[in-house]
Formats: sequence, C-alpha cells, structure tokens
Amino acid sequence: MNTKWGSLAIACLAQLLLAIDLTVLHLALPKLTADLSPTATQQLWIGDMYGFALAGLLITMGNLGDRIGRKKLLLIGAFGFGVASVVTAYAPSAELLVAARALLGVAGATIMPSTLSIIRNVFTDPAERTMAVGIWSGMGAAGFALGPIVGGLLLNSFWWGSVFLINLPVMALVLIGGALVLPESRNPHAARIDPASVVLSVVGVVSAVYTIKSWVIDGFAVSVAIAALLAVLALVSFGWRQTRLSVPLVDLRLFRYRAFSGAVGANLFAIFGMIALSLIFAQYMQLVLGWTPLQAGLASLPGGLAGAVGGALAAKLVMRWGRNTVVALGLLMSACSFAVYTQADTTTTFSYLLIGMVIGGLGVGFTFAVTNDTILAAVPRSGRAPRPRSRRPPSNWAAPSASPFSAASWPAPTATISCCPRGCRRRSPTASAPRSAWPTRCRPR
Repeated sequence: MNTKWGSLAIACLAQLLLAIDLTVLHLALPKLTADLSPTATQQLWIGDMYGFALAGLLITMGNLGDRIGRKKLLLIGAFGFGVASVVTAYAPSAELLVAARALLGVAGATIMPSTLSIIRNVFTDPAERTMAVGIWSGMGAAGFALGPIVGGLLLNSFWWGSVFLINLPVMALVLIGGALVLPESRNPHAARIDPASVVLSVVGVVSAVYTIKSWVIDGFAVSVAIAALLAVLALVSFGWRQTRLSVPLVDLRLFRYRAFSGAVGANLFAIFGMIALSLIFAQYMQLVLGWTPLQAGLASLPGGLAGAVGGALAAKLVMRWGRNTVVALGLLMSACSFAVYTQADTTTTFSYLLIGMVIGGLGVGFTFAVTNDTILAAVPRSGRAPRPRSRRPPSNWAAPSASPFSAASWPAPTATISCCPRGCRRRSPTASAPRSAWPTRCRPR
C-alpha cells in the first residue's frame, strides 16, 4: 500500500472511531439510566467526560508526540483506547463509569493530534494536504452520525455496555495497520513540556465545566462559587505563564491573527452544534416519538453523510471561491438548519427534520474541512507567533510539519512551495520569495 494514502486511511479510521464515541452513548442513556440509576448530574458527566478529557489534553499530547514520535504515541493511544473501552463497558456504577469515560478521553487525546500530524507530514503538497484534511474532517462528521446507528444496532440485542466493545476490532485494525504503514516522525529539537502549564490547563477547564453544570442543575452554592474561582485563577495563571515561558505549551499570541482565531472560533461553534443536536435528537426520537434505538440511529444518518460529502467537496470549493467564502457559506447553512429546527414540535414529520439535517450537515462539513486546514497553514514555521505591527499573518508563513497542537516543535525553514497566506489556491514561487514575486491578485494588502 502507498505510504501516503495508507497513512490517510489509518488516520481516518482512528478519527472515525473517536467521533463515534462522542455520540454513541446518546442512544444508550435510557438503558444506562435504568441499570445504574445515575443522578441528573452524573448523567451529564457520563455523557461529556470523554469529550472534556480529550479536549483538555490535546495540546499536551501534541507536544508529547513531538518528543517521543507521533506513530509511537498513536499506537500507545490505540492500545489504551481498547483497554479503556473494556473497562467502560463493564463499569458497575455511575461513578466508575465517569472515571472510565475519562480514561477513554485521555487515550483519545493521544490519537487525534497524532493523526493530523501524520497527515501533514506525509502530504507535503498544499493541494493534496487540503484534500486529505477534508477527507479526515469528513470522516469525523460521518462518525457523529454513525455513532447512534452503531449504538442502535447493538442496543436492540445487547446491554448498554456493548456500544463500547465495538471499539476493540477497530482499534486492532489501527494497531496492525499503523505498525505496518505509518512512518515515524518526531521533532529532534522538541522542548521540555512544562508540567505546571499542563496542570493549570486541565484544572481550569474541568473547574469551568463543573461550575456551569452544577449551577444549571443545583443553582448557585458555595461549591459552585469555589469551582468558579478555581477556574478563573487556573485559566488566568495558565495564560500568564504562557506569555512568560520561552517555549510555551501553547503560544496565545497566535490568536492575534484572524486566520487562526477565526478558524478556531468557527470550529468551536460547528462542533458544539453537532454534538448538541445529536444528544437532542437521540432523546427526542426515543422518549417523545417512541422510536427504537435502531430507528433513532438510522434517522440521524443523513446528516452525517451530508457532513462527509461537505468535507470532500470543500477542497474544490476553496479553489473556486476561497477559504473565507466557503467557511461563511458553511456557517450560514448551519444557521439555516437551526432555524428549521426551531419550527419543529411533536407533530413535525421526519421529512421536515431531514431538510435541516442535510443542510446543516453540508455546512458543518464545509466548515470543518476548511478551518482544520487553515489552522495548519496559519502557524509560522517557528511555532511561536512573532510580534508584528499588523494583525495579518507574515508573508513567509507556511504549513509546519510538527503537531498542530504543539507550539514548540517546528522545523527549520526550507524553500518549499507554499500557499498564498490569503487562503486562495495560487502558490508563491518559493517560500522565501519576496512579496513582489507573488501573483498580483494574491499579494497581501
């Protein structure tokens, strides 16, 4: 198998499974609640702990992959994901289930940055990289929809824990295929990971989430106030520490650039909407419409397929319209889908909901594919943002080869072909060429 496309296949398979695990539990909540009798707060933590642990450790694991090797970290994470899946499936209580979901998130955090880093290292041509990232993003969107389907199929015949055992054969394929196909890469000059930054980031995120959840359910109390104060102190300290370190865990100055901060913001809104809709539809179709888990899962499939199609089409649309237009179109389509949902009630037919699913799925697919690729291309080679007078990225920016979640592991500059920083498909003659050498329509203003 060609190393380039074989690596993409392994990365997409791992990404698909991670996305499935974000939504596969939604359909299992009714059976899980009947079996373990969790409180309302515990139900929220069971559903969300996986995503919180995964997101909170992405930056740390990206830096770790730069040090020990991205292939090695991916294989370690895949093995850990399989073990954690077994523990989750047979958790005897709600408390242990929350802890097991956290372990799943930790393992998932080692996999996601490794897959994206590997894609960027094997796809050095910008046009191919954009297409590969689009496929990778589309698989993530498809995984959101496949989660309820996989869960519905298993829940029709087995107990709620069976939805996690499906991870085992997939992770076995990732382990075997990754060991045979994936190339190893690391940063020989990777800086030391700052433990204090890791602790502050995790404490800040978890405390903030606990504050919101507890405040909404139980109202304002002393414990909520303490958690809120802890979250503010931890996150402020984290930000302050990053500006003082010579090699920060994440360089916050990158958010000064519109290409980077805009892409991150658009990604945040898109994934928030997708996960929220998945949870709402899973409960609405089972508890309100009285559908079986399998019926509810199949009903969500069109949205995921539309997302996969949108991710695959994004690269071609960028070539015609540019990145800004495609992302704006994707967000507009997502907003239109939510407008459709606001008019739904208990008498609404599925065909009406289907309109919103397809429109929103395409929009999210456009957004994910373009923003993920833009984030890769919008970071300077040094990994740390310079201190420019302008908010526009410098003209010598290019896609780095280290983890996109790492701020300390970028390779030395090389004279390679790179995309125009304005995001169009024109290319500069060389990465070191002056601005005057850029095509006229692509020169930064």
